Amino acid sequence: MIYIFSIIFSTIFILFILNLVRKNKLDEKYSILWLFFAIIILIVSIFPSLIIKIAEIFNVYYPPTLLLLFAILILGTYIVHITIVITKQNKMIIKLTQELAILNEKNVDKK
Repeated sequence: MIYIFSIIFSTIFILFILNLVRKNKLDEKYSILWLFFAIIILIVSIFPSLIIKIAEIFNVYYPPTLLLLFAILILGTYIVHITIVITKQNKMIIKLTQELAILNEKNVDKK
C-alpha cells in the first residue's frame, strides 16, 4: 500500500513541478533537481527491491534508513546551494542599491 501511495505522490509531485515551470514560478535549473529526486522516488517505489540491494551493498540492516540518510544528505546539500544563491542575490541587491543612490545623487546635483 505504501508503494502505491509513493507512486501516486511522486507522479503528482512531477506534475506539480512541471506546472510551476510552465507558469514561470520556478526556474528550469531548479526544477531539474526536483524532477530528478521525484523520478528516483518513483523508480524506487516501482522497484522496491532496488533499495534492498543497495542497502546490502552498504551493509545497512534496515533499508528504509538508507533512504532517509540519502534524503537528509540531498536536502542538506540543496539547502547549502540555496543559501549560496541567496547570498549572491543579497550582494547584488546591495550593489544595485548603492549604484542607484549614486545615480540619484548625481541627478540631484545636476538640477
